[in-house]
Amino acid sequence: MITGGTGSFGMTITNTLLQNGASVVRVLSRDESKQFALWNSILDARLDLQLGDVRDIDSIRYALREVDYVFHAAALKHVPASEDNPIEYVKTNVYGSHFLLQALANSSVKSAVFLSTDKAVYPVNAMGMSKALMEKLVRSTFYHGEARSCITRYGNVIGSRGSVIPYFIESIKADTPIKVTDWSMTRFVMSLEESVDLVLHAMAQGQHGELFVRKAPAARLDTILDAVEKLLGKKATKLDITGVRPGEKIHETLLNSEERTYASESNAYFKVPSVAIHNGKEAPKTRVLDEFRSDTAKTLSCDELVEILKENSEIKALL
Repeated sequence: MITGGTGSFGMTITNTLLQNGASVVRVLSRDESKQFALWNSILDARLDLQLGDVRDIDSIRYALREVDYVFHAAALKHVPASEDNPIEYVKTNVYGSHFLLQALANSSVKSAVFLSTDKAVYPVNAMGMSKALMEKLVRSTFYHGEARSCITRYGNVIGSRGSVIPYFIESIKADTPIKVTDWSMTRFVMSLEESVDLVLHAMAQGQHGELFVRKAPAARLDTILDAVEKLLGKKATKLDITGVRPGEKIHETLLNSEERTYASESNAYFKVPSVAIHNGKEAPKTRVLDEFRSDTAKTLSCDELVEILKENSEIKALL
């Protein structure tokens, strides 16, 4: 089952699961129009659409029947809206996750992956705070049951709904002014396919309460605009420098220093054990590592970003 499965991530992982032999992929979401669009885009009898809301535990309990694995992607995500409507983010991101964890404890589900965000680290906006609380719920000992629940955390996904690259492309093509916050701003960069790889890796490898992070590169905002202009062969007609919006950061963090210190690493991922992020019973390590931030991670050049965008299916569809 995928909660919030009609979003960009949900559509990508639904296709991936069906292509790899899933007997049924159930999507729980509250937007019937997006469900209709998803059905028309996939047209597979194994796709099971259920209207419902993670704010309603009965919807979740009904959706979990005969489910083995859960990807929890349902969330409110937009930072400016969270600053004006924080209680709505608490209802969906915190209580929705609480209800799912309650329902998982009385289900036959084997594993669940909860999707989080870099904004949950040192949160300064309501969206990040609600996601940080969601992570705390997953790591808590309050819920009992057989399901293993772990967490993935990632930054901006190329081509996802509402992200900056599609906004730049659409504005330049339409010759409309582009609103820019701060040129020095940096953001992690990851494709939808890489986000799916991350959650599947967490599903296969994760133990209860563990946190998984992909070693994503980052790019400056001015580099992102330069890459989009180069890709389109067209310059933006007008730039409106607005300054940083309420709740925004100049740089994002995927792992704080404590998490980075306790993390184990592979070529592509960090894995942080639950003991380091929940109760701190393990003795502190003498060597503390730096946090994993977007201004100190591998920085993409304009040409490197252009090559990434050329191969991205979501971006190709916008060109």
